[in-house]
Formats: sequence, structure tokens, C-alpha cells
Amino acid sequence: MTLLALKEDRPTPKCVYNWRIYACAAIASFASCMIGYDSAFIGTTLALPSFTKEFDFASYSPGALSNLKANIVSVYQAGAFFGSLFAYASSYFLGRRKSLLIFALIFILGAGLMLGASAERGLGFILAGRVLAGIGVGGASNMTPIYISELSPPAIRGRLVGIYELGWQIGGLVGFWINYGVSNTLPSNRTQWLIPFAVQLIPAGLLLLGVLWIPESPRWLFSVGRREEATKVLSWMRDLDASHEYLREEIGFIETELERFRQEVGAGFWKPFIMLKKKSVQWRFLLGALLFVFQNGSGINAINYYSPTVFKSIGIQGTNTSLFTTGIFGVVKTVLTFVWLLWMIDHIGRTKLLIWGTAGGSLCMWFIGAYIKIAEPGKNTDNTSLSSGGIAAIFFFYLWTAFYTSTWNGTPWVINSEMFDQNTRSLGQANAAANNWFWNFIISRFTPQMFDKLGFGVYFFFASLMLLAIAFVWFCIPETKGVPLESMDRLFEIRPVRKAHAVIMAELGHGAADGVEGKGSDEAERSEAVEKV
Repeated sequence: MTLLALKEDRPTPKCVYNWRIYACAAIASFASCMIGYDSAFIGTTLALPSFTKEFDFASYSPGALSNLKANIVSVYQAGAFFGSLFAYASSYFLGRRKSLLIFALIFILGAGLMLGASAERGLGFILAGRVLAGIGVGGASNMTPIYISELSPPAIRGRLVGIYELGWQIGGLVGFWINYGVSNTLPSNRTQWLIPFAVQLIPAGLLLLGVLWIPESPRWLFSVGRREEATKVLSWMRDLDASHEYLREEIGFIETELERFRQEVGAGFWKPFIMLKKKSVQWRFLLGALLFVFQNGSGINAINYYSPTVFKSIGIQGTNTSLFTTGIFGVVKTVLTFVWLLWMIDHIGRTKLLIWGTAGGSLCMWFIGAYIKIAEPGKNTDNTSLSSGGIAAIFFFYLWTAFYTSTWNGTPWVINSEMFDQNTRSLGQANAAANNWFWNFIISRFTPQMFDKLGFGVYFFFASLMLLAIAFVWFCIPETKGVPLESMDRLFEIRPVRKAHAVIMAELGHGAADGVEGKGSDEAERSEAVEKV
């Protein structure tokens, strides 16, 4: 097997893996570029001398300044929480494509509003703009993974949804480095800090233009009865004639699944809420939420939003040094995201990555916390050079970054985009995105106070949560790699969880697993689906 070889759920024509699906996924992922940039640039912008001088940070007490910074950062997450919920309604009535268009426009409005802030007008424009920008990214974070997963062939679904994560990291890389650049090349004035705010408009503008070209999700079109249009889009997306057996099978699977849920649940805006009465659906919603609890429990967003504070706690001193160290953090994340995207997610699988990432990341956090406890580097303001222990702590910080980025950074988004059926997918993704932004808000709002009160204990807190995540994934999350969306219900029924993937792949015709021979039933299902088309 070659490095990029794929494991398919059924024989698939090579033309299915064409440029069109990659182009659509990449364009939709401009949404994640604006999310990643916004998440990365704000913490270092708040540390720019030009920004702190413009808004007179020196006049605040330490506690008041921590609250102000927390408010500037966290209103964005609060807006994103509500935006992710609004996206459920917009996706149901308007579809995935128009929803992305609307949320891109809202984000652009918010980003433009931030540019009106000044010493005379105060921070109100930034606070209001970040709320609107948050609504935009919250809705986009809901829509983009759904859109990509619904157009993806199963064998590369993880890779395509992973482009969303790659966009996040590219945006983050620019966000982490831009303030280092402006601080070294521009005089300390209003223009210096306005440029990082203005750059937000670039990925949002590209998303707005790109959405005008990409088609609507074919699965959404089927769900609202626009069969002819859906078939045309799917035929274009797969680069196959509508009469091709592969396409007829796929259409048959989609329509069979939709019909089953119409019979069991019924179609309608409120019907997926009725599905929440079922324990199996409740369980999946809980799993989706907990994935983001543990993702945020790794400490990633404390670092994303307050990287200067984090590096200062380890012993890094000076604004430029802190900005440079933050930039290296962004580089490590971006490079490893490429590795995760091209190989790890669709070859190693989802659950193995999550377990390895939490185990390795937890060890790194324990070491960093222990170093800060013993050496107390924050008290050493006279000597600007790092001790050997400090160098080791920085090494373990970047090692933690490697563990986290190649495992937990994008994998929860992939799992949530594929674990729900057609009737609950939008609601399930809204639940996932809302949980992501809710826990983002909690972390971003209280990280400054945590560092003020707990010091080294912050690292022990995150390390402990990562240990809990190992048990959670092992006992609760089945492997979803290569499983068709229409087979997810069956996957989550199988016990024990750790054997569910082998059983479902056997049933789909990949051989026996635990005494299950699935080839015959798989062929029967295909024949039935094709006959319905």
C-alpha cells in the first residue's frame, strides 16, 4: 500500500476523486481561514505596544486589565455560539451554500466595524465587531464541515473535511506571525495595529466570491425533493454520467436513507428535535459535545488566545521574543496539519489518533507545570536568557503542539461531520459547533484569571483532563474511517465500541470480522438501491 492509498467502501472509479470535490472543499474552507486567523491574531494584537498605548492599558489595574482582555477575546466566542445555532435554521430553509454566503457577509460587517475603533471612540467598535464576526464564524464553523462531508466519497471524507482544518491552521499561521511582522517593520502607531484587524477581510472576501461558484450540497437537494438538480450536481461532482452504476448506487443509498427517516421520523424543521427522544441519538449528541469538551480541555485555546501570557509563564520575556515564539508555534501547527490531512486521518484512523494525542500531550503538560512549580521562571525578570530547564520546557511545549495538532486539532470536526444521519446532521453539527464555541468562550474568558490564581496549576489542570480523554475515546467513540454516511446508524449500534469498525466493514463487504460475513448482504443492499433508482 502506498502512502496515499485509499480504503474504499466499494469499487470506485478513479474519476470520482477529481479536482472538483477538492476545489469545492478548498473554497468552503476559506471559512476556516477566517476562523483560524481571528483566533490567532487577537492575543498578540492585544500585546502590541501601539495597541496598549492607544487604549491606555497602563491606566488599568492588573485585575481590570485581565477582565478587559478577556472581554475583548470572549465576546467573539459568545457570538460564535449563537451563530452556530442560527446556522441550523438557515441550513434547513436555505441550504448549505446560501448559509455560507450569509455568514460571510455578517463576518465582513463585523470585521469592518472593528476598523472604526480609536482612542477617541474607545473599544466599543471592536467589541461590537467581534460579536458580529463571532456570529459569522460560528455559522460558518457549522456549515463548512457539513457541506464538505456531504459531497465527499467515503474513502477521502476525512481528507476533505481535513482541508477545513488545514484552512484553520493557515489562517492561524498568518495570525500568529502578522504582529511580529508589523512590530518589526512599522512605527508604533494606529496603522500598526489596524493592519492585523483589516487582514480579516481577505479570507472572508475570498469565501464570499467562492461561494458564488460552488454548487449546493447534493444530499441537501435530495432531502428537499429537488431530485433532478441533485442528480445533476452529484454527476458533475463525481465526473460521471447520471446513468453510471456507481452514481446510481450512491443515489439509491441516499434516497433509501432519506425514505427510512421520513417513515420513522418524518421530514420537517422540528422533526430532528423529536429524534432527541431516542437514546441512541441523545448518545451521539453527547459524544459530539464531549469531543469538544476534551479538545478545549487540552489547553489549546488558552494558548491560541493568550500565547504571550503562556510564554511569559514559561520564562519568555520581551514582546518581540514572545511574538516570535508564538509564530514558531503557528508553523509547527501548520506543518503537522499537512501530515494529518494527507496521511494520518484516513490511514491511521480517528480513534487511534485521539488516544495517542492525549497520552503524549498530557505527559508534556505535566513536565511544563512541574518546571514552572520548581523553577518559578516568571519571577526571574533580571536574566532574559532561558535556563536549561526553560529550554526543556519550550521543547516540551512544542512537543505538546505536535501531539495535539496531529490528533485533536481537526479530528473532532471530522467525526462530528460524519456521525449523524441526514435528518439530524444539521442539528448535530449545530450541537457540535455550539459546544466548541461555548467551551472556547469559557477558556477564553477565564484563562487570564486562571493564570493569575493557579500559575503552574493551569498546566496540571489541562494534563488531567487529557488523561480523562483517553478513557472517553477508548470506551465511547467507534472508529468511523471509511464508513459510508448511510451506515453510521448501524456503526453506533455495535458493541463493544472498539470492535464496531471491524464489524461494519465486514458487513459492507471487506471480509469477516468477529464471525460476521457481510459480502452477500452488501451486494443485496446495492442491488436493491440500484433498482430503486
